[in-house]
Amino acid sequence: MKYYSFNNYLKDVFGCKVYKIAINAGFTCPNRDGTLGTSGCIFCSKGGSGDFAESPEKSVFRQIESGKRRVEKKIKSGKYIAYFQAYTNTYAPTEVLEEKFTEAINHPDIVAVSIATRPDCLGEDVIELLERLNRKKPIFVELGLQTIHEKTAEYIRRGYSLSVYNEAVKALKKAGLNVVTHLIIGLPGETKEDILKSVEYVCGAKTDGIKLQLLHVLKGTDLAEDYLAGKFKTLTLDEYADIIADCVRIIPKNVVIHRLTGDGAKRDLIAPLWSADKKTVLNRINKAIAVLPD
Repeated sequence: MKYYSFNNYLKDVFGCKVYKIAINAGFTCPNRDGTLGTSGCIFCSKGGSGDFAESPEKSVFRQIESGKRRVEKKIKSGKYIAYFQAYTNTYAPTEVLEEKFTEAINHPDIVAVSIATRPDCLGEDVIELLERLNRKKPIFVELGLQTIHEKTAEYIRRGYSLSVYNEAVKALKKAGLNVVTHLIIGLPGETKEDILKSVEYVCGAKTDGIKLQLLHVLKGTDLAEDYLAGKFKTLTLDEYADIIADCVRIIPKNVVIHRLTGDGAKRDLIAPLWSADKKTVLNRINKAIAVLPD
């Protein structure tokens, strides 16, 4: 079965392979600064999901240059996406956001900007800013939804209701922005049916893209404490691959699949350990997808 991968989408839009450079702009999160909480989401690492991002001590321009040097042997096109990954990247005054995002947009090798954020951190002023910047270079807004199920959302300390996600998607789409929704596969207590309901829901909400992320148990997180206490088990590789195949089966062909799995920093990874071998994981996933009918 064929699906619309992010690589294929980028080739359609830009005519070549484009590489993401992860940026840490030095932002925080309402789930960390005391507004909603101080510990972050239950699964979130100390790096705020930006463990592979550059150092926030560098300017955005310097982070891009550093990122280019690390991957220059892998990419020949010289085109990159600036991926504001760490923490919540619209959680700051608009003048600060504009300065950071514009610095990335003005870099000659950056063809687009991707901004990871929370649906509850997208005020009208922020969306107006993103709409304006989107006229200069394409902006992807990545929303960390993780699940549509409120019981799970409370457990992971997400901090906002599903209705907030719905309103954010509507506002972003109205402003002409490309919306990408993150879902975590394997959250404690969720069945395959629960996961598929989340996938169906976000596709029905008209997300432009979707990221399917394996649940990683990382050192230093509250999730790790629950795992080590035996409160839940992580998925096996075969279970994960079969779930992903079922997700792909129901995702409309026009929805771009940005990710089929994800990386956890190996130094912090507690489980599932099989996820550290990404090549094997992707081969198993692709094998499961290949047998699906077109």
